[in-house]
Amino acid sequence: MTIDPDPLGPGEGILRRPELRPLWHTLHDRLSSGRPVTRVRLGPLDDAQREALADLLGLDRLPDTSPTVVLHRLEEAVTELCGRTVRDTVTALVGPLGDRTGERRRRGDERAGLWAWLDGHATVRAQPALAEWAASCRAAGLVGGSPERTRALLTDALTVLAKLPAGAQPLPVFAARALSGHSHALDDGTPLSTLVLRALATLYGSAPPQSAADRRALWTRAGVADDDLSATVLVGGLRPAGDGPLAQVVRVCAEFGQAASVTLAQLRSPGDLTCITDAASVVHIVENPSILALAVRRFGPACPPLVCASGWPNSAAVQLLRLLADQGAELRYHGDFDGEGIRIAAYLMDKTAARPWRMAASDYRAAAARTSHGPPPGRLTDAPWDPDLTRAMADHGTAVVEELVADDLLADLLEQLGPGR
Repeated sequence: MTIDPDPLGPGEGILRRPELRPLWHTLHDRLSSGRPVTRVRLGPLDDAQREALADLLGLDRLPDTSPTVVLHRLEEAVTELCGRTVRDTVTALVGPLGDRTGERRRRGDERAGLWAWLDGHATVRAQPALAEWAASCRAAGLVGGSPERTRALLTDALTVLAKLPAGAQPLPVFAARALSGHSHALDDGTPLSTLVLRALATLYGSAPPQSAADRRALWTRAGVADDDLSATVLVGGLRPAGDGPLAQVVRVCAEFGQAASVTLAQLRSPGDLTCITDAASVVHIVENPSILALAVRRFGPACPPLVCASGWPNSAAVQLLRLLADQGAELRYHGDFDGEGIRIAAYLMDKTAARPWRMAASDYRAAAARTSHGPPPGRLTDAPWDPDLTRAMADHGTAVVEELVADDLLADLLEQLGPGR
């Protein structure tokens, strides 16, 4: 810090003596702490510095080489010399005073606000499995010590997560569309890519990726760089209108009591984007193909509209469900009552307009009561649609797979067909 040329009145020559600089710089440091200061300790001082201090304070002898200066005594001496306070004098001689205590408090408030924002973000609340990822972000600390940089990075990560699955787009294309043209933002090794992949690993309950192959597998599972032919979704009972190939194939399969496998490429074909115009008012969704197989076998050509997510819904499943919802269908979802099943349900309900179907705590308790020795439910996270559900699962300690409640699900489908079926 440099000496300020601000005039200090008639006592300026004494106050600006080079030998007093240790006094003013020590005072500047202590007064910038933001805490009350009543005395400061100096030193070690040489003889010239001790003499200058004695002259300033009007002492009749030289102080010790490491003296303690009482602030109110210094205040009297400075006021008598220049008519200013010690704080004003130090500011004029050294520079503006800081407030380290206040700054620490402000930074603490900023950090607390950042983590509260992350915990309460809509994407984290909609998929409670991400709460574990949010906690790991907090444990990792701030990026470069900056709440602003950390919030910006987390905002981009949450934007990416909200736009997944990616619809079989190559990673640079997806990044450019998700992040306003930043096509390389998700390149391997970037901070954002690492953060998003950690979130996906947490969401899917897998280990953090350790190799390029692991990272590619996670991106593929999230619909990135997946070709639009291998991404498929199973359907039954859908009878779309239209003369396009997708409409015809799905309708013929339904009329003959068969399930159909629909590719993402078919769902994205311009000629078929509006083909599903006669969607029933309710479309049921199941997690496991075995349930769809039972429904098709049980109802044949009369099978109500049914979609199978086949575990974690891929881009084809999400695309189809969004298309159905856009055309007025009410989507109802059922899955396994275990930790992963709850996370899959939360994910699907966040990505589409689906709502729970027999997925309440009461439904679990009724099913669990009929299950004698089921497997443990695994890692449990909150169910946003029913806070009591995972508590009930933890208390009972048993998973209930979808196949064990197949009769209840088929009964609901039968009721949808109406009397006489």
